[in-house]
Parts: sequence; structure tokens; C-alpha cells
Amino acid sequence: HTATVFGATGFLGRYIVHRLASRGCTVVVPFREEMARRHLKVTGDLGRVVFMEYDLRNTPSLEESVRHSDIVYNLVGRDYPTKNFDLEDVNVEGAERIAEAVAKYDIDRFIHMSSYNADKNSSSAFYRTKGRGEEVVRNIFPETTIVRPAPVFGFEDKLLHKLAGQANLFTSNHMQEQFWPVHSIDIGSALSVMAEDDSTAAETYELYGPKNYSMAEIAAMVDREIVKHRRHINLPPRVLKRLSDLYNRLIWWSQTCADKVEREFIDQKIDPKAKTFKDLGIEPAEIANFTFYYLQGYRSSSFYDLPPATEREKREEKKYFHVIDDQ
Repeated sequence: HTATVFGATGFLGRYIVHRLASRGCTVVVPFREEMARRHLKVTGDLGRVVFMEYDLRNTPSLEESVRHSDIVYNLVGRDYPTKNFDLEDVNVEGAERIAEAVAKYDIDRFIHMSSYNADKNSSSAFYRTKGRGEEVVRNIFPETTIVRPAPVFGFEDKLLHKLAGQANLFTSNHMQEQFWPVHSIDIGSALSVMAEDDSTAAETYELYGPKNYSMAEIAAMVDREIVKHRRHINLPPRVLKRLSDLYNRLIWWSQTCADKVEREFIDQKIDPKAKTFKDLGIEPAEIANFTFYYLQGYRSSSFYDLPPATEREKREEKKYFHVIDDQ
């Protein structure tokens, strides 16, 4: 097969590019920045990964990227606005142009990455544009497979590393947002299975982990693992939204924005009609089993060689007798 992976230079892209290229597929990787694509060169044998420069607003470059492919993945997404692209430009108009290119060349499979809570009527601009993006691509290419991943954790994530870092100071909902975190490797496996299974065409998949957590529970888990306490200050949403909007305008990299504050008040909702990991034959991993491997680097030198928090807790339990009273 020949597969085109838009958004391959992002967080999830490397996992699907590696899986496709290692199986002998030719993978076309459209890119914008030269330095952002370097790590993908070694994901497959020589000649398996082909790079093509593109612009999301340049339709000919999009068509050139897909014209020889059997499968197209759209992993392009943005959860904060910039001076060059707002959420509408990326999540709706960009998805529309890619879907039109796919339809023009009658590509066999098109897999579109959306988001959990995607809803065109949502109070969050990100969820709203993701919901509209789903509607647009399905209207243009009805056989589109839509994927809605829960918040993703992994080596390059914005969940565990954000909570472990010192910059994550302010919150607005006492970290009570509820969701099912999912492992990045499981998402890569699911995307790979979808490419081989034609029965996944025109389906919607909700990909989420096995256990529901609040952000506060995950923050406590992170603190135990890094043997530090990260302070979180709760501010009224109106105040934090204004500060976040100003901060987003002053710096160019992703830290926060007003819409991220709005999302703190929206729990993850799962569509009961959508398919899940179970339909793909995949057992999702539990976040508690991986925090040690992803967060060990945040420990100080005094605690760096300690075993994982779960192992320490098991050792503590062995010090006590547990008496069960059945009466």
C-alpha cells in the first residue's frame, strides 16, 4: 500500500508512520517545517518514507500528496488559535480541503482524526469545530472513518508532562474534569488495524482507556510518581479566560488559551452508538502502569532510582496484617 499521513509530524503521527513503514508500506509525509520531520526519517527502510512539502491552504499541494495513495490519514488538528491559523481554519476548512482531494482521486480509504466530545453545538470552540469537521468530511466522502480519541498519554503528551511540569499552575474547575485517558501506542495500533480492515469504513470510533479519572486524580498520581508536590491555584473562569487569552496572544507556542479553560468544565461523553477498541480486538492500557516510564525524568537525583509508586505501595502493604471480619 501507499499511505499519506497528514499531521505525521505531530504527537500521534510517528506511531502510525512507524507501523505502516515497518510493514513495507510507502508512507507519504506532507510537512511544513523542515526540522519537524527529522525523526520520521528512521521509521522505515530507505525509500519507505517520502516527504512532500505542503500548505493546508494550497489545494494543489494537498492533491499532489494524495494522488498516488490507497489510504489517507488526516491527523491535522489544532486546539488553540494562532495568528496564522484559528480553529476554524484547521479543524473545518483544512479537513474539508483534504476530504475534497481524497474524493477527487477516489482514494480507497480515508481515516479522519477528530476528538472526544466533538459536537457542533458545544460551548467549546475546539469541540464545536471538530464536530463541524466530522460533518463536512462525511458529506464530501461518506466512507470516511472517524476516530475520536480520549486525552492521550505517552512520551510526548500534553497530559502527564503538563501536570509534572512547573508551568501548570492555574486551573479553574478544581481539576474536576472527568475523562478516560488512552495510551498513544494503542491509538497507533487502532489506526493501523483500520487501514487493513475495510469493515471500518464509514464507521465512528470512540477510543478511550479502561478507567475514568478526574484531572485531580491523575495530578495526585503524577505527584506520587515524581516524588514532588505541584501546586495548583484555582481562579474564577472569567479571570483565567482573560489571562489565558492574553498569554496566548503574547507567545507563539502552545501553553493555554481561553477555550482550554472552557474545556475544563466539560466532562468526556462517549457516544453509545460508536464502536470502540473492543471492535478492533485491542485491549487498551491503564495509565497507572506507565506513569513511571514517562515521568521518571522529573524526579530529583535523590529519588531517581526509586521503584514505581505502585511497587512502593505494594511493599508498604506487606508490612501490615489485613484482618477481614465477615461477622
